[in-house]
Amino acid sequence: MAYFPAFIKLDNKKILIVGGGYIAYEKLDHLLDFTKDIYVIASEFSDEMMQRIEKENLEFEKRTYKVGDIKDYTVVIVAVDDIPLQSEIFQESKQYNCLCNSVDSVDYCDFIFPSYVKKDDLTIAISTSGASPAMAKHLKKYLKNLIPEGISDFLKEMKSLRKTIPKGKERMKMLDEKAENYIKSWSK
Repeated sequence: MAYFPAFIKLDNKKILIVGGGYIAYEKLDHLLDFTKDIYVIASEFSDEMMQRIEKENLEFEKRTYKVGDIKDYTVVIVAVDDIPLQSEIFQESKQYNCLCNSVDSVDYCDFIFPSYVKKDDLTIAISTSGASPAMAKHLKKYLKNLIPEGISDFLKEMKSLRKTIPKGKERMKMLDEKAENYIKSWSK
């Protein structure tokens, strides 16, 4: 199945992670690039996970998941090896219109985590729709090396121009040419 690429604004959206091991830590690490409104429930936490939770001052509970835990969340990440629990939480998420991701169980996912490159305002997502996470990982490394150091400054300038120049065809044309010329300058 192919996944539709979308960027979700996480402002004012609460996220729950169920799990405290290595995979839960990876998901937490990715989510922290975009929000800190994250709560974690797990019966056990790896040292790395606890250190990150404490460093980011996140709320957590050391206990097993209980039915109803997801009712106040927009997104739930189920990072446990317990497939029946993944299924249970996925089914429950439908009652609360909560988006669910059960790691490594696409049958229990409303969305998947793409591999991505993030540099300030620039985010490039890469997905193989689950066919080859290894390929996505290596493509990420390749693309990361192509992005010039000055991209953040350029994007700040473009953002400022978009705010100050009146909307219309001339603005659109000028910004398009500016972006095209910036990319062309990379090969010089």
